[in-house]
Amino acid sequence: MSGILFRAGGKSYSGESAVEIVRSLERAAADYPHRGQSVRRFLRWSLERLRDRVHPRELDLSDTLEDEALALNFLCLCDENGAGELMVCRQDSTAWLTQGK
Repeated sequence: MSGILFRAGGKSYSGESAVEIVRSLERAAADYPHRGQSVRRFLRWSLERLRDRVHPRELDLSDTLEDEALALNFLCLCDENGAGELMVCRQDSTAWLTQGK
């Protein structure tokens, strides 16, 4: 078993990739007006909403990063700044590992 678990706002989101988690967050954001568009667009919107905890300059949203790396960086940043909790289960383990702890 391998995967990612992210908890935020009293909800849990799980998936095989960081992009899956970010897309789940997008679907859960009832007031997000641009569903299905780029991951970067959703992350810009999310960072704006989290500006009291996470400074937007802490995440490079340029085109140099692939969506998976960008999504994982976003989830890690949220975890580090108390805007969520990121856990990963490695393929060779059944235990969830809390990011950075």
